[in-house]
Amino acid sequence: MPRLPFNRPYLAGREIDYVREATLARHLAGDGSFSRRCQAWLEREVGCPKALLTHSCTAALEMAALLLDVAPGDEVLMPSFTFVSTANAFVLRGGVPVFVDIRPDTLNIDEARIESALGPRTRAIVVVHYAGVGCAMDAILEIGRRRGIPVVEDAAQGILARWRGQPLGSFGALGAVSFHETKNLQSGEGGALLINDPTLIERAEVLREKGTDRSRFIRGQVDKYTWVDVGSSYLPSEILAAFLWAQLEQASAIVEERLGLWRMYHEALAPLEQAGRLERPRPPAEAESNGHIYYVMLPDAAARDRTLARLVSAGVHAAFHYIPLHASPAGRRFGRTAGPLPVTEAVATRLLRLPLWIGMTADDVARAVEALESASG
Repeated sequence: MPRLPFNRPYLAGREIDYVREATLARHLAGDGSFSRRCQAWLEREVGCPKALLTHSCTAALEMAALLLDVAPGDEVLMPSFTFVSTANAFVLRGGVPVFVDIRPDTLNIDEARIESALGPRTRAIVVVHYAGVGCAMDAILEIGRRRGIPVVEDAAQGILARWRGQPLGSFGALGAVSFHETKNLQSGEGGALLINDPTLIERAEVLREKGTDRSRFIRGQVDKYTWVDVGSSYLPSEILAAFLWAQLEQASAIVEERLGLWRMYHEALAPLEQAGRLERPRPPAEAESNGHIYYVMLPDAAARDRTLARLVSAGVHAAFHYIPLHASPAGRRFGRTAGPLPVTEAVATRLLRLPLWIGMTADDVARAVEALESASG
């Protein structure tokens, strides 16, 4: 029997046509017609004043650190249960990640622990919407407003997901999304910076264009462009934007298909949860997921590792997820914890992600469930 991969990139339909169109138009660098279409789609669907495509979500987070003027010694609150880019973007500016524990239901930063983690050097609160499930943004924004601290959303996994009806990425001063081939909407590599604070738009355009005012020149606002600030080259090529546009055109259908697979898993695994063999996800009612990840929690680390090995041997390629950043060599070197992180540490050893990708069938889901039932016994 062929293996069931953990992830499989897909074509929504018109990617090759649009790449060909971009190529024949002789505009291969960034900010062409496909880039503008993608950015307008993000502004409309997320509801942000400005969206700028980047070559990765990492690049968008790096831009966020620059826009917030993070300086050496500034502290940035964030969860430890996240990808390294969340921390690295701020460490590159000399920032100090302060790792806060997560909630057991959402696996997102625990808003009840943020206030006590704040200090005189806190420069930003960075939240991560794990698995496309929103953080408690109302409570977190209230803390930020009260203390005068901006909030940044790492919404790498959160496109078209919502918290209390509002799109993820539209809450904080800045947001970042990913279009990596493992995400719901894909361009191989790619991302976007979502700017919700209008006062940051003009500088964001400068930072993205190597520190020049080229965007103003293109709009005819200046007669030449020059170096005016720090910056780097954060634009994706028009080829990537053309590929992405084909996916954005089908975004709603893609999310619905993923949610359908998520629900199949959730229903089929209920008996194993009732038998005490595992725990299923339990996102709160306020969080409208986009079906990015389906995971289960095994009883302990030994059970997770044993189950994972058995699944892989059976041709079902499941996966664990993050090694907590606070436990990594670089995390210990560059950051610190805001007290104990018991939920983070337990989740990291017990979590198991199951295959979920566009094109999976009901039979594929059934095969993964049957293999999990056998492997977890």
